[in-house]
Amino acid sequence: MPEDPDHKDEDDGGNGNGDGNGNGNGNGGSEEEDENGTRPPDTPREPCHALPWTPKVRQKDLDTFLDHTRSKFVGFQVPSDRSTLAGLPQPIHEGVQILKKHVYVSLTELQVKQEEEINKNPLSQGEEEIPMNATEVLYQAMLPNLPQYMISLLKILLAAAPTSKAKTESINILADVLPEEMPITVLQSMKLGIDVNRHKEIIVKAISGLLLLLLKHFKLNHVYQFEFMSQHLVFANCIPLVLKFFNQNIQAYVSAKNNIHVIDFPSCVIGDQADLTADSLEAGDNVPYCWRNLFSCINLLRILNKLTKWKHSRTMMLVVFKSAPILKRALKVKQAMMQLYVLKLLKVQTKYLGRQWRKSNMKTMSAIYSKVRHRLNDDWAYGNDMDARPWDFQAEECALRACVDRFNARRYDSIGIKDPVVSQQIYQRKTL
Repeated sequence: MPEDPDHKDEDDGGNGNGDGNGNGNGNGGSEEEDENGTRPPDTPREPCHALPWTPKVRQKDLDTFLDHTRSKFVGFQVPSDRSTLAGLPQPIHEGVQILKKHVYVSLTELQVKQEEEINKNPLSQGEEEIPMNATEVLYQAMLPNLPQYMISLLKILLAAAPTSKAKTESINILADVLPEEMPITVLQSMKLGIDVNRHKEIIVKAISGLLLLLLKHFKLNHVYQFEFMSQHLVFANCIPLVLKFFNQNIQAYVSAKNNIHVIDFPSCVIGDQADLTADSLEAGDNVPYCWRNLFSCINLLRILNKLTKWKHSRTMMLVVFKSAPILKRALKVKQAMMQLYVLKLLKVQTKYLGRQWRKSNMKTMSAIYSKVRHRLNDDWAYGNDMDARPWDFQAEECALRACVDRFNARRYDSIGIKDPVVSQQIYQRKTL
């Protein structure tokens, strides 16, 4: 049987009988050949101790750094000037160069700047061309009733949450599961209990995935569409609802097995159908967690991250609702992606939790430092940021709401918004 030349070359290379240029050196060359420079000796590669990401810097961070340094060394500020460094010491020059090297301008900042230019010069900008993609069509269809849609979804999520108690005014989500006749035998009761829990888990998974997809697509299409939806989620108490969902034994929820392996797909259509017995109800696969519940938890954490990112007022809501111990319990689930989003939520509120909390939770602080991306001038571990002052939180939300209303009134004037608060605000702006 003829030999494969490619296979032979691979074997030769694997045995060290050839260098990178294909020249054979026996068993790697002698020490004299190494000293003569024919082949450098193999040195072990040292492990890299750098962080596994590139730091980012916002334009706002660069402006804040320049304003503080000019006030300290020169005595006055130069607004909207990122190039003049006269009177500043050389280390400040180097720091500004490093910050400029890592400046990251996001799509959100570009869209906000474009909206500001349109509002500043509405006549000279001309008529805006709206790309009619699938997300835009969906937003225009949802816009008149979007607040009601968010409230309805959150009501269903609340009814399906395992921590919620049964109330008379809550939505009946079990109408499709409960049989007309109540179960008689123990086997039927066990099967019904598993069906009810599985039905709730599927509802939580569907709503969390739907909300996350809507937020992601709206943010990619236009940031003010994302902000409009996120504000109505916040107004409908989405943040305390998600925290209430996680205020349980989250390890038991993630590892719950509300499946009947015998009648699950594909077991129900492949091979001989086994009879449903009490043993077959308890039998299942050997997976240590329920992928459905884990998927739901990660989705809810990502929604919470999207609602609170760069929003100090919403971050303070996390602090007020005492989310830190709830989120710390979620870290017991040993899954990398879920732990990452939990650490992100803890990172944004550490500066508000006080020195004593940081001192007594050094393991959590170390995990945040090693797992979460940081900004170059990030001060998450100590609270000396001017934005940490609580007096302008209401003004921040009102300014954002005004920008969103102006955007909707300009682009979707012909679409009637059914929210009376939004309609009244748009009418007042038009009158003024």
